[in-house]
Amino acid sequence: MKKNIAIVAGGYSSESEISLKSAAVVKKYLNPNLYNCYIINITENHWIAEVDNQKINVDKNDFSITINKHKITFDIVFNAIHGSPGENGLLPSYFEMLRIPYTGPSPLAAALTFNKWFCNTFLQQAGIRCASSVIVKKGEAYKTENILSKTGLPCFVKPNNGGSSFGVTKVKKTEELDAAIHKALEHDCETIIESFLEGKEVTCGVYKHKGKTMALPITEIISNNEFFDYAAKYKGESAEITPANIPTQLYSEIQNITVNAFNLLGLKSFARIDFILVNNNPFLLEVNTVPGLSEQSIVPQQVKASGMELSAFFDLLVKEELK
Repeated sequence: MKKNIAIVAGGYSSESEISLKSAAVVKKYLNPNLYNCYIINITENHWIAEVDNQKINVDKNDFSITINKHKITFDIVFNAIHGSPGENGLLPSYFEMLRIPYTGPSPLAAALTFNKWFCNTFLQQAGIRCASSVIVKKGEAYKTENILSKTGLPCFVKPNNGGSSFGVTKVKKTEELDAAIHKALEHDCETIIESFLEGKEVTCGVYKHKGKTMALPITEIISNNEFFDYAAKYKGESAEITPANIPTQLYSEIQNITVNAFNLLGLKSFARIDFILVNNNPFLLEVNTVPGLSEQSIVPQQVKASGMELSAFFDLLVKEELK
């Protein structure tokens, strides 16, 4: 009997457009002989499924939809929401209460990893290298000299919660810091200021299969822009080389750190972890617990490079949660 899958997409953040593209790819590759797939577009005002050009409201009491007086409930949810509420723990908590299996992080792991400063502080305590950083909250007084004494120049200023490089600025001069903090706080109530690390940028996907954490091939990112910003990520303004052309021992080290971080953070399903190599020493930049799955995204490239089809990859993610 076919399973009903709700692919949740959209969300409350500036990443909603990317999320909808990811959901479309998931639906495209999940086997229609095994699954009935419904994309649920979640916004702050509406939760809607589009079925045969009909817009159908979701009953939030049990996360169901009704089509022609027939009620449809879901066996599993595929979480494709980048940002809030899918990646920060809100939606996973809802599915936990309803006891509906779902892909993506648990509420606790999502809350920890969505907060970049807390996540990196936690990982540093476990011995994983991360950039030096300072956090500034909206409405909080700060002194530029105190921040830069820790991070130095240049530095990166970004929203503390979120992804896809929205609101990110590379600051090169002291007088640029205030404007960069203001820009980041347009996207979040907190901003993180991080030391600039110069080196080769790489990223490694990771997933859970039959209880074992598996690293995907590593991708080297060569941005046409000054850093791996939104345009580089989603508009083709970067070159991505999979597998990355780095020494074998370093390659294994990055994959091992990726698996270790995934397990330390209590993640499940799949994720993508970004690094920068400084003199061949990997520094962890960011943990993406619901990484992009659009045709341009990195994880699909890594899956294909591993010799696996996307249909098989999405199928094993679903089955991992249904077991």
